[in-house]
Amino acid sequence: MQHKTLRGLITASLLAGLAGAAQAHTGHGTQSFMQGLVHPLGLDHLLVMVAVGLWSVTALPRGKAWQGPTTFMLALLVGAFMGAMGFIVPYLEHAVALSVGLLGMMLIASRTALPTGLGLGLVAAAASLHGLAHGAETPASGAAGYAIGFLATTAALHLGGVFTGLGIRRALNQRAGWALGGLGAAMGGAGLFLFGQLAA
Repeated sequence: MQHKTLRGLITASLLAGLAGAAQAHTGHGTQSFMQGLVHPLGLDHLLVMVAVGLWSVTALPRGKAWQGPTTFMLALLVGAFMGAMGFIVPYLEHAVALSVGLLGMMLIASRTALPTGLGLGLVAAAASLHGLAHGAETPASGAAGYAIGFLATTAALHLGGVFTGLGIRRALNQRAGWALGGLGAAMGGAGLFLFGQLAA
């Protein structure tokens, strides 16, 4: 029964993210707190932020799961500041889509001993890309409310990933690694799908 419930929650989350896939960075407002709250629910952001929580509780030393979400949010802020200052990266949207696949591979690799510094560095790199994308589209007015809303949802998604990872470990015990690997593979496929949509 626990396995069916967990599977249902994961499926519902992925479907909800797919519903917002087309709204990742276009056709949305960036001038209010509420718009900031909603924006991370686009597929690319949702998957990456949940994956950071999942990876952190699985791959980082016990008691240090907070380092993944903290690293992500700090790098996100730095990237957003750089984007607002006009720093441009070619094919940024493509790189953001590939970051979904990167986090998927990290989930698959969480069954092995990935060095903590390398893992956190990859988390920071992915967050910087997302931050650059947001900073480039943030207006001069209303930016503070939008940023607060965006960060609040980001933190909630990280926590969701952490609690999901803990739930998977508790429910599946020795098979938790396989479940996370399956989620990572699905996320990698989602990243390729998003990249293909941009490249088409």
